[in-house]
Amino acid sequence: MTPLTISEVAREVGLAPSTIRYYEQIGILAPPQRASGQRRYDTAAIYRLAVLQRARQIGFTLAEIRQLFFGFRNAAPASERWKKLSRLKLAELDEQMERIKTMQNVLQRLQNCTCSALEHCGKQMLEKVRGGKGKSKLIERTKTKTPRAPGMRGEHGAP
Repeated sequence: MTPLTISEVAREVGLAPSTIRYYEQIGILAPPQRASGQRRYDTAAIYRLAVLQRARQIGFTLAEIRQLFFGFRNAAPASERWKKLSRLKLAELDEQMERIKTMQNVLQRLQNCTCSALEHCGKQMLEKVRGGKGKSKLIERTKTKTPRAPGMRGEHGAP
């Protein structure tokens, strides 16, 4: 096959030439042969870019993609590489889903908020975190000794 220019490769895989040069720069894509100073690629580069692009689309970071290409012994089959990285990514996604569920629950509860001041919300949030174990001694101490800057007024502008 006739070697391809960077523009031809970019068109084939749907990437900008600058992205392809960046992947070369960071070492994920091997530097191509050159003819008259121009980059010339073989089909292996196109296939590697297809893998790289798909990995990016499904959420792999460039560091993870580098591991996919270079983080295994040379004889490791692609299936072994994908299985290992997929297990790790699935575990990461499970953790993210738990955080998202927690966020959704909190946001749904906030839809029923009737507090008139954010401090009241904060008090309830702190009590929830503490599990209703009574008042904090630190908070009680600061209530009696609230430091104020000179000229400052109390809560809600009261002197």
